Amino acid sequence: APAATPPGAARELVEADVSTRSVAITSNFSGTEIVVFGAVDGSRQNSPEAGLYDVVVILEGTHTPIISRKKAHVAGIWLNTQSVRFASLPSYYTISATRPLEEIADPTVLNQHGIGFDHVRMTPAGGAASHGLTPDELKSHREAIIRLKQQDGLYIRKDYGTVFIGRSLFRTQIALPANVPVGPLVARVFLFREGRMLSSFDTKVNLQREGIEAFLHAFAFEYSLWYGIFCVFIAVVAGLAASAVFKKGAH
Repeated sequence: APAATPPGAARELVEADVSTRSVAITSNFSGTEIVVFGAVDGSRQNSPEAGLYDVVVILEGTHTPIISRKKAHVAGIWLNTQSVRFASLPSYYTISATRPLEEIADPTVLNQHGIGFDHVRMTPAGGAASHGLTPDELKSHREAIIRLKQQDGLYIRKDYGTVFIGRSLFRTQIALPANVPVGPLVARVFLFREGRMLSSFDTKVNLQREGIEAFLHAFAFEYSLWYGIFCVFIAVVAGLAASAVFKKGAH
């Protein structure tokens, strides 16, 4: 059983921050790195190697809906035979911990706080019953989405990515890939001792478009009709220019 806090002792609390609060997304953005660091207030471990505490850091992107489709071989043709629309799930999700999650806490505790790929908040729109899904089918769709996110480099797990650099200080480095969805990120930090969650702390990182990237995004969404006309115009001009070049080269 987890060790009880001695009577009169201050409760251990975790506090954290990030190396940057804002990341500019421009046309040549190729990824960046975020450092999450913090301290255990009221730490009772004697050294960084003592291992009294575990820290789990989750960097989580904006929640968005997603559709999972299952294909089957029907009459020699691959067809979509089942689809599930999930109301929302994190567009980006990195877990960095002092140890593998299975060694830090029980699945019930991890599920309670949405920690780990198996416990990411992912609910079918309208509920599983509205899709006629069995628990195994729902699990299969969840696993497929997680697997695809991992292949895209958007879901990452670092079992020993968070380290103590003092009796109370800890840090982790998290890489943001070039294809990270633009929007606010939330860094969630959890402090554990002997399987019990003692404290948590949230802080934010804002990903925002700048320069020509921001202009084109605003133009496309705020003036969609004119954006469409502009794209068609550019395509026509490019086609005429290419035609003129090829005709000139043919003489």
